[in-house]
Amino acid sequence: MRNVASGFARSRSGSIMPLFFLCTVPLITVVGFAVDYTSAVQTRSNQQQALDAAILSITTMDTASTLQQRQQGLQDAFIANGGQGSATLTSFVAGTATTATTARATASFAMPTVFMTIARIDTVPVAVASAVSKPPALVQATFKVTGVSGYWNKTMTLYGTQFGATAAKPLMTIDYKYGGTGDPKGYGTTTTSVLTTDSTGKTVTTVAQKQVCKLVDSNTPAGAVIQTDTFKTQYYCVDTMYPADGLGASIDVSQMGGLYLQMYVPSGNPQYLKTNDATTSNRLYNGVKDPQTNAINYKEIATGQIVDIFGIVPCGTTGYQAWEDGGNAVPAPVGNADFFYNVTGKCDFDKRPSNTVLTQ
Repeated sequence: MRNVASGFARSRSGSIMPLFFLCTVPLITVVGFAVDYTSAVQTRSNQQQALDAAILSITTMDTASTLQQRQQGLQDAFIANGGQGSATLTSFVAGTATTATTARATASFAMPTVFMTIARIDTVPVAVASAVSKPPALVQATFKVTGVSGYWNKTMTLYGTQFGATAAKPLMTIDYKYGGTGDPKGYGTTTTSVLTTDSTGKTVTTVAQKQVCKLVDSNTPAGAVIQTDTFKTQYYCVDTMYPADGLGASIDVSQMGGLYLQMYVPSGNPQYLKTNDATTSNRLYNGVKDPQTNAINYKEIATGQIVDIFGIVPCGTTGYQAWEDGGNAVPAPVGNADFFYNVTGKCDFDKRPSNTVLTQ
């Protein structure tokens, strides 16, 4: 046998093709398996991206959505993002004012092979998993004026951009009119209103608070809280809430993807101050109350910053804000500000996708 093999190797009269073919079969098989493996890796990457996008999308669905509706939404979004096979929502826990929304999902697909069929492997299972966590976020903000002064009339407006919209719309106004008191500081009437849209698209204005500030004189009503400003002027303010037990202007921001505040001062320079404008946001002060002294510590927004309204309105507690309307150069102490109000936030499940974090 050894002599036969040796003779076959030394032979010059026979063809080498059968031997070459026998040698290339294992090589082709290995290369083919590598091609199928690479295809499986790419398919898994695509599946993961599609499932991640799908599970993020269902966290924006309404809280009243059933598990079956979320499952259908997951599958639809999975396919729309290039996923193959089926996606399964394994768990969904809706969040509350204090707990996060969480969800888990898996997807599986039997990827057809090309070369591995040689080894009778017709498909390769590709499985992926995703999980998300979405903390409670601002869904309602309630504004209450605490004091406005100055000779300049001014209006603060809260603007919000709804999901899917490109233009912001006004949600609330706080309008101040100087009352001609003639003192160094100047006092007047401030009206806070909620703006909504009716079924015809018309804007409906609902007054939530009216504050009238006057100088102390013989007509000052009994029981009025007398205050003294930095110029030693005594004054008092009378608040009227609508309804009488109201806490201020409560604004639903659960459908808003973006929020910003604008101060319009017709006599100012500039006239428009905006929290989403890095050149004018430094007119805003944000404050917190010291639990030991009850003093409010205000911090002026640094020049060049864009203010995230969702981030500076606290959940379940009262925050404090003030505006310098343009009469003084910044930075300046908060005592120079002429527009003070409180804002309290309510946090719960919301539809903003930006709050969701992939955890798997």
